[in-house]
Amino acid sequence: MGSRCELISVYFYNLNLRLYILIRKSEFNKVIFYDIMRNKPWAKQNKEIIVEQYKKEFIDFMVECNVLKFGNFTLKSGRKSPFFMNAGAYVTGGQLARLGEYYAKAIHDNFGDDFDVFFGPAYKGIPLAVVTAVAYSKLYGKEIKYCCDRKEAKDHGADKGGLLGYEIKDGDRVVIIEDVTTSGKSIEEVYPKIKAQEKTPGAIKIVGEIVSLNRMEKASSDSNKSALETITEKYGFPARAIVSMKEVTEALEGTVLTPELMKEIDAYYKEWGCQ
Repeated sequence: MGSRCELISVYFYNLNLRLYILIRKSEFNKVIFYDIMRNKPWAKQNKEIIVEQYKKEFIDFMVECNVLKFGNFTLKSGRKSPFFMNAGAYVTGGQLARLGEYYAKAIHDNFGDDFDVFFGPAYKGIPLAVVTAVAYSKLYGKEIKYCCDRKEAKDHGADKGGLLGYEIKDGDRVVIIEDVTTSGKSIEEVYPKIKAQEKTPGAIKIVGEIVSLNRMEKASSDSNKSALETITEKYGFPARAIVSMKEVTEALEGTVLTPELMKEIDAYYKEWGCQ
């Protein structure tokens, strides 16, 4: 028996005048991107791409906000990359509200709701923790506290110390929120700051970490594991992403990602892609 389908929205990409419709397969609650110009599902090698709706929307959102860029970039690690993600480019209230909702949905999908605190590492993690807490309350009706670290501890006032916002304490369950990680080095600073709040060893649990984009590349030149895999292995909590670079290339190939850009991305992953 054929599945029932629901038209969700229409996408028009003027880079190559291709039109796509977004269809939900009801029995899977998934979506398909259908190329009506070619009368077939749109995918590399004519395979059907099925992804959760909010992931596809988030990919488009990053591009629309000029957060995800393609070209030639030098990363903090020194690597030359054909793509770059900068969460600092979310600058309007509307953009930040939507961003918080995408993070909230990804956190709920990956970690459920058995946690108390969103921790955002300074600096970019601070607004991420705040907007995600607001969105989580709106979407799931649960109040989650936010906490962030300071680059330099404050030595005066009622809120002196190295943290901003809620004071993490024994019994709390924490989700760390970042924009992106290439090497996983940021956790080396964040993890001890959180654990330093414990009065009893092991009394604060880190439920997991969420980032916008899994770059799916080696955390270091002598490793075949990604930064997220390295974090999970080293610290014992799951590290996840809203979307992976594989999902990005599948969604944007043939539109934003030209054949020339795809060749550059393929070459980059031949050198830096994790196994």
